[in-house]
Amino acid sequence: MSLQSRNAVITGSTSGIGLAMARALAKEGVNITLNGLGDAGEIARLTEAMAKEFGVKVRYSPANMLDGAAIATMIHEAEAAFGSVDILINNAGIQHVAPIENFPVAEWEKVIGINLNAAFHAMRAVIPGMKARGWGRIISTASAHSLTASAFKSAYVAAKHGLTGLSKAVALEVATHGITVNCISPAYVWTPLVEAQIPDTMAARNMTREQVINEVMLERQPTKQFVTPEQVAASAVFLCSDAACQMTGSNLVIDGGWTAQ
Repeated sequence: MSLQSRNAVITGSTSGIGLAMARALAKEGVNITLNGLGDAGEIARLTEAMAKEFGVKVRYSPANMLDGAAIATMIHEAEAAFGSVDILINNAGIQHVAPIENFPVAEWEKVIGINLNAAFHAMRAVIPGMKARGWGRIISTASAHSLTASAFKSAYVAAKHGLTGLSKAVALEVATHGITVNCISPAYVWTPLVEAQIPDTMAARNMTREQVINEVMLERQPTKQFVTPEQVAASAVFLCSDAACQMTGSNLVIDGGWTAQ
């Protein structure tokens, strides 16, 4: 079945991995609800340009990923605008790097809230409609840190481990309703989120920028290359396709061999 005229909500999609996913799905004919941070004028231009380039409908929701009610409203407004939400991609994410004894409580709550709790609220809101239509694709951007850990990233590692567990549980609940629920777990993808981690990691480990990139970020990535947003986006398109209809509760790892070690 073609993805033509399906409708997707993608959180954290005004830049980085989420934007690459939005563009890849729009290329397949999927109507898109973008969500994320950024200048209002730039987002408006992005929305208009994407709609024109791919010939699909593109809208934007400013929903705050720390607000469960706002997330539910985002889903319901997308359903009202497009008639359905067939694809949900939980991609919004933040990171904070600090030793556990110095980890700010407020930052812990934000990382857990955006990386894990937001996915729960979005799934909870979108699944009734997917069940009623007998078709749905839910994908969450996890991380190699859903399978392993790194020092000074306690909140992020906890959230990503939790996200894969949440996805497995929900996959079992909806398995007979034509809905698949999967994670994609990339290693380091060169995005604004990753680049923003560098100063904190420099401070936490007393390293230079080059040392952080080569000795921390790529040290455990055998290919010694960053994953690209486009590679992650291609995997998302595959998981939405009929070719992947029997993949559910899975964690598709794109890590340059990191977790093979």
